[in-house]
Amino acid sequence: MKKMRMSRAFTLIESGPVVLITTNDGHRNNIMTISWTMVVDFTPVFAMTTGPWNHSFAALQKTRECVISIPTVDMLDKVVGVGTCSGADTDKFEKFTLTPVKGKHVKAPLIKECLANIECTVIDIVKDHNIIVLEGVAAYFDDSRKEKRTVHAVGDGTFIVDGRKLNRKKMMSSKLPAGLS
Repeated sequence: MKKMRMSRAFTLIESGPVVLITTNDGHRNNIMTISWTMVVDFTPVFAMTTGPWNHSFAALQKTRECVISIPTVDMLDKVVGVGTCSGADTDKFEKFTLTPVKGKHVKAPLIKECLANIECTVIDIVKDHNIIVLEGVAAYFDDSRKEKRTVHAVGDGTFIVDGRKLNRKKMMSSKLPAGLS
């Protein structure tokens, strides 16, 4: 084994897929790209890292709601573009030709072009670690999309694309919580 810099250790444990987080501050919609998300147990609770450096953070604090939109690999350039400009001076829906869809439970919009969308409410903000804890209140999946592969950020400007699924449900079915097998 070759020693690596500790400051790069995070690239060894990539998190969930890169997602787009939509917010509405009461006046306008915005989108931010987030690459550090996680599922909390077998529940509709999620966590992500963000803070005051992101324009959308103020809307998250104010409205305590958002949408997690899950893009696919064919959207990667738009996802990176969304993450490299600020909603303070850019209408990201317009600039990246993304379609906002009215949610049923939150004011933040879903993104039509994404594979899936989860309407969420903020249930906790852990300021010491810049963690936003979200509870999903509704989820939507677009089965009609041909592309279903998501992308995962390594953390150095490179990405990993999901590959084929390996099914081990029968091996694990006795170990999964009720309703998940």
